[in-house]
Amino acid sequence: MTYFGFLLRFLVIPIIAFLAITWWDNKNARPMPGFRNGRAVWMAILIHIILAVAYTTPWDNYLVATGVWYYNPELVTGIVIGYVPIEEYTFFVLETILAGLWWWFLARRIPEPKQEFKPNRLLVYLSSCVLVILWLFFTYQFFRGPVEWTYLSIILFWALPAIFPQMLYGADILWHYRKLVFTAIFVPGLYLSLMDIVALTDTTWNISKEQTTGVLFFGILPLEEILFFFVTNVLIAFGMTLLLSKRGVQRFEDWKSNNYKGLP
Repeated sequence: MTYFGFLLRFLVIPIIAFLAITWWDNKNARPMPGFRNGRAVWMAILIHIILAVAYTTPWDNYLVATGVWYYNPELVTGIVIGYVPIEEYTFFVLETILAGLWWWFLARRIPEPKQEFKPNRLLVYLSSCVLVILWLFFTYQFFRGPVEWTYLSIILFWALPAIFPQMLYGADILWHYRKLVFTAIFVPGLYLSLMDIVALTDTTWNISKEQTTGVLFFGILPLEEILFFFVTNVLIAFGMTLLLSKRGVQRFEDWKSNNYKGLP
């Protein structure tokens, strides 16, 4: 199966289905309590696409250049930007669209939490401190650890600095909407992990055995690939929730009115 064939089957078709659902929801003015709706959601998805391409491109090029990932030359077009085939950049965009539409679908169907929202800066600071400690550990493993930790450590070396400002800004908001956030992460993370088995079986792409821990699921799916798909959906689900929740917007307005001194 070609890489574009994989994208068509497992990302484009679900995106078309969710676009149809979104059109139907908009036509029937389905409400989304607690969140901004309509054009604001499309803008949030666009912002995440831009960030995904900009932030992931250097990291992905490093992985391909060092052989952590490699592609079957017979199953890609051969159009390359840097070290990475054009199909990979297309994947960044399509995964973000799919995850964003899935979040929108859920936000219209999962009820607003019944408990009253109470700001919790202790939760914010504790979760942020945990992330910093994890990042320092995996940074050390990436630069100084054994080679088999390379892929695992570089995923977290890359992802945790992007998750950190999200947690620092609104870990308590994310916890308030934890049912939405969990479902928005778990389903696409699991789906893409399982679809990865198809790509690995067909050798659409391959993962270096020397630079991975060797922990495999179903005899073929590396632990690191599961982590990658889940952590990318963490970034999208966290970002969509913070950008579009009325509590996240209000926190920004309060912060702005205080001349960006100390988050409320």
